[in-house]
Parts: sequence; C-alpha cells; structure tokens
Amino acid sequence: MQPDLLSGPQAADTLQQLHSRAPLVHCMTNDVVQAFSANVLLALGASPAMVTDAGETRQFAAIADALLINTGTLTRPQAQAMMAAIEAARQAAKPWVLDPVAVGALHFRSEFARQILALAPAAIRGNGSEILALAGLSGGGRGVDTMESASAAIPAARALARQTGAVVAVTGETDYVTDGERVLAVPGGDILMTRVVGTGCALSAVVAACCALPGNRLEHVAAACRIMSAAGSQAVTTCRGPGSFVADFLDALYQLDARTLA
Repeated sequence: MQPDLLSGPQAADTLQQLHSRAPLVHCMTNDVVQAFSANVLLALGASPAMVTDAGETRQFAAIADALLINTGTLTRPQAQAMMAAIEAARQAAKPWVLDPVAVGALHFRSEFARQILALAPAAIRGNGSEILALAGLSGGGRGVDTMESASAAIPAARALARQTGAVVAVTGETDYVTDGERVLAVPGGDILMTRVVGTGCALSAVVAACCALPGNRLEHVAAACRIMSAAGSQAVTTCRGPGSFVADFLDALYQLDARTLA
C-alpha cells in the first residue's frame, strides 16, 4: 500500500485549531528538552506544563487536555509518577502520547514502555528503531540514534497501531503516520533538525497537543509532523548553524500560518 500525502488544507485546519483552542499539555518529558519543548508549544499557541512530582501528576493529568510520556531520562520514581498520570488521564478521558526514547536499546525503559502500551495511548511517536523495538520486531537502535529508516518501520508501525489502537508516527527524512490501515506521508524538514537537541521530543509534545483537538486523529498527528517540518524548512533558509537554527525555528513556528501550510 502506497502512503498518501497529507493535504495542505488538513494541516492548516489543525494549526488553526491549535491557535484557537490553546490545549494545555502535561509534559512528562526528559530533562534535556523541557525548556525547548515548552517553547515549541508556546510558539504554536498551546500551553505547556512540566508537572513531575508523583504527588501532583495524578491531579494535574486530569486537569490538562493531553499528557505526554517521554522515556528519555526515565528513573524508577519517575516511572511511578508517569503511571499515576496515565491512570488519571484515562479516568478523565484525556488522551496520552508515548515517546519511547531509546526503547529497545535499554532494558528498564523498554519494559516500562511495553507495560504501558496496554493503557491505550492515543498516539506513539518514535524513530524507526524505536517503533520496530516497541512492536517486538527488532532489538532496537543505538540509544536515541536510529539504525533503521522510517520507511523500513512502516509495517511495524501499522502492526503497533492495530495492536494498541493508537495512531503511530515513525519519523525520519520522511515521516509516516498510520492508524493501522491508512498511512500518511509527510516529507520535509532538514538534516539540521537532527543537529540540535530536542526536535523529536518537541514534536511528540506537539502530537499530544494535536491529540486534544476534535476531528480526525490520524490527520491531526500527521499535521503535527507537517507543522514541525515546515518550520524546519523555513528556519534553515535564515540560520547560520545549529545555534541560530533554534531561534529561527521557534520564530518560524510562531509565524507559521494556515495559508502557508495550505
């Protein structure tokens, strides 16, 4: 089955909803990317919150519009806090998103990620190696570095989507997003996006924000990928390297409008 391309009007509709609804996203993400992820959400009109204390995560997950679970710097106390947040989000009928950072390469996070798969994530976003490992089809990559292309992981992504009911996004030079049947392709972005910390983790935060929107979840998740790749493509035309790319990328997200995406 050949992937379909996400249409510009579909991506534009998602962006307009982000701006108008300003979803509150509870980000339980890794220590390296908290500030960058928060700034990405703010640039798009969403509201980030980084509540991590085990005594507060259960309460806040029920308040937020969506929850992000990122295993990048996972600890055992954090895993307990994440589990409490997921349970609260489910009880409140709020979507939660899994970013399985380095799953397959490291044992503890791999076991934790497989454990929470049974708790009905709304979406999963990872690179080729992470998605293959999560689907049980590969031993995993080299930490956060993928050893597999996104296109090679499409069958695993479809199988994982059918197994969990989640929309699965496998990201790379071209991103592929599937609900287990339909597959949407999102080209774009730039290699420079892999030379700064946090673009993938921030994308997962945007995916969580988009999962809080009404409408077609598959198209919303693909639109999140398109929004980030469009901003990356714009930023590389003005930046001088990785340092200025971060600032120009945030500016591009802030200035991105529905007309440009459409």
